[in-house]
Amino acid sequence: MAEALTQYKLIVLYMLDHVDFPLTNTQISNFVLEKEYTTYFTIQQAISELISAELIRTESTHNNTHYYITPAGRETLSYFPDKISSAIKEDVLSYFAENKMELKQEISVIADYYKTTGQDFAVRCQIREKERSLLDLTIAVKSKGQAEAICANWQKQDEEVYGYLMDLLLR
Repeated sequence: MAEALTQYKLIVLYMLDHVDFPLTNTQISNFVLEKEYTTYFTIQQAISELISAELIRTESTHNNTHYYITPAGRETLSYFPDKISSAIKEDVLSYFAENKMELKQEISVIADYYKTTGQDFAVRCQIREKERSLLDLTIAVKSKGQAEAICANWQKQDEEVYGYLMDLLLR
């Protein structure tokens, strides 16, 4: 079992090393489950151990966690170039080739909320490219329900809002 878990950890590191953006837990899990490499719980254990070993780092919001490979993760991956079969490497690269735009879109649009000192809520909506912010907007609202609604709608309407703001501000 330890050998298999090591293999899954290396797959996660390989995935994160071959994109120029973070991946979400869902994106990694979907790939592994779609290819039927292992179970959901096993891949979660592998991810957890990678985090504990500081081979990957996380950024979390209320509804998602983004994973990044660390320099130590890259170094570790370089020690085991033959531990991942060429077929698995090909599966990863094909998956990225087919889904890169969707994967990138999913992680570039971020919305989160938090309670303010005045007992209101603040919603932070972002559009990011790589680790650079293209738009960072914070909106004060009165209720948690409003905050959740804005987060959900931001995911659907980010391009429209961004375009509207650019048009309005560049007049």
